[in-house]
Amino acid sequence: MANPKPMPTRGGASGLELATSFTAGSPIAASIIASDLAECSDDEAIDDDFSDDEARDGPTSTPVLYKQPTGVAFDYRRPSMVNDVIEPALTREELQKSRAEERSLLRDNHLLPPKHTRAERAGKFSELYRAVFSTKVRRPSHDGEEGSAYGPNEISPLLPGTPGLATPDAERMDAQWEAAVAHGMIETTWRREAKTIGSYSPPLILTFMLQYSINITSVFTVGRIGKIELGAVTLSTMTANIFCYAFFQGLATSLDTLCAQAYGSGHKHLVGLQLQRMTYFLWLLGIPIAVLFVFAGDILLAIVPEPESAELAGLYLRVAIIGIPGYAAFEGGKRFVQSQGLFSATTYVLLVAAPINVFVNWLLVWHFGLGFVGAPIAVVFTQTLMPILLALYVAFVDGSQCWGGFSKRSLTNWGPMIRLAIPGMIMVVAEWLAFEILTLLSSQFGTSYLAAQSILVTITATMFMIPFPVSIAASTRIANLIGAKLVKAAKTSAKVAVIIGFIIGIFNLTVLWSLRFQLPRLFTDDEEVILLVANVLSLCAIMQVVDVLAAVSHGLLRGIGKQTFGGYANLASYYVVAVPISYVAAFIFDWKLLGLWLGTTIGLGLVALVEYWYCWTRDWEQSVREAEHRNMAG
Repeated sequence: MANPKPMPTRGGASGLELATSFTAGSPIAASIIASDLAECSDDEAIDDDFSDDEARDGPTSTPVLYKQPTGVAFDYRRPSMVNDVIEPALTREELQKSRAEERSLLRDNHLLPPKHTRAERAGKFSELYRAVFSTKVRRPSHDGEEGSAYGPNEISPLLPGTPGLATPDAERMDAQWEAAVAHGMIETTWRREAKTIGSYSPPLILTFMLQYSINITSVFTVGRIGKIELGAVTLSTMTANIFCYAFFQGLATSLDTLCAQAYGSGHKHLVGLQLQRMTYFLWLLGIPIAVLFVFAGDILLAIVPEPESAELAGLYLRVAIIGIPGYAAFEGGKRFVQSQGLFSATTYVLLVAAPINVFVNWLLVWHFGLGFVGAPIAVVFTQTLMPILLALYVAFVDGSQCWGGFSKRSLTNWGPMIRLAIPGMIMVVAEWLAFEILTLLSSQFGTSYLAAQSILVTITATMFMIPFPVSIAASTRIANLIGAKLVKAAKTSAKVAVIIGFIIGIFNLTVLWSLRFQLPRLFTDDEEVILLVANVLSLCAIMQVVDVLAAVSHGLLRGIGKQTFGGYANLASYYVVAVPISYVAAFIFDWKLLGLWLGTTIGLGLVALVEYWYCWTRDWEQSVREAEHRNMAG
């Protein structure tokens, strides 16, 4: 869509924006934004936070390299389909960091003098440290010493001013960067990429752990009551996920496109308009979901052979109805702040809400003696608290500039929004459904097996909170390098990500294998359940390697802008391979839980193999051309 007056940015936008703007629904999104802009009155001027100097500084053709996902709070999903996200224009701070990153790469490639002059006689320790940790690209010259491009070279005519200037101004550095990229002189090292991915990952891991803790706290608190309650809480949460939470998550992904495009158009009040539309839409859908939850106990009784587990799960879902409006509001609110680049907002909310959730669970379940019903009440309380905390952040910290107040226009133009939201909903729900099927199948073996399945799902999902953020960090880095047309550097980063993933997989394997008898005791004291879990954890430990490698392969696909292939590969692995093998192994061979997880392990291994093959044979230069084309078209 051609905006009437685009917000000035550096022309390439971020690499993440380039790589993730390949959204199937983008034409629909463009029509929605165009319709809203057409209704804007002339007095609704474009809000532009950039200074005149910054406006004069762009747009240029220089690719923006830097985009760090600090504190971004995504929804927890299994490793397959992370929906496309379109990033908004870069902030002033991000532009400065982008230049710093480009300058650092120029120094590492000996195209700028180093910050600090090297001592003529460095100690052995300094030389060893430099050999291990230095991010400099080694380029031997004719005399065998490390090469240098400080002096005249093929890009020197493009560098007006004082030769060897250590800190060139923006215009001079842009020229040098463009020339270096054009001549293929920018490379990277495994040390730099390991350092970069390593710096991206910790805040993401923290955020994912905090968000997932809201889901698993109920399992910890209820598990000590009994194995019937432990099985029931998993049955109810999985049912709530498939019929409500994943449903809302998938539909709300349309705001990743709509809010970002509205923000990029400069009419920031449209971001709030999109939020209102989606929130009202989700609240409306919450009515039939609430009706379903009212009768969920009777429905589960017809499916699950354990009546007590089904009745408790029905009770959980009836209480969960109260939290539906808050959950829907928070799903939209997250996209509202993230579209403005305020990725840390949801992290701050989780830093407050997650500890409160743990305390309320303990208070209701154990201190006040409410037992099982205390768990869903605590979840409802947290789901209602989180949008309130996010609203307070927007009102008193940042983000209010995109809220133009309540508008009657939010009740119109729903059709295109719904068409854009449905594909995201199908992908997320289809993914959750595979794990719901496995949970329902495990209930056929009895209460102990359902309780064991609850613990296994929780443990493996918790371990997945380490590689999944790393895969996001890797995809962000690769997307940046692809957007900057640095194919060799992107491939180097991809190799480093795979090695890091393999190391994490070995670490997870070691933890689960060595603690397979101790970990179940965190959830229950029932010896039968503990033995069942310990037996299957041996297989789950092996599964960690392929699970982590699959997560990294998804990240590589996101980085080169081929998420769609990953989506189809995962759907095929779940429904064509994993679920059928799980059923045959569990019921025909009578391997029960071990058979269910065997199918999952084989499916994950297959999808990892297929996706790595695709990445290996993929023409990454074509990804660069596609990214450049999308950027020019946008």
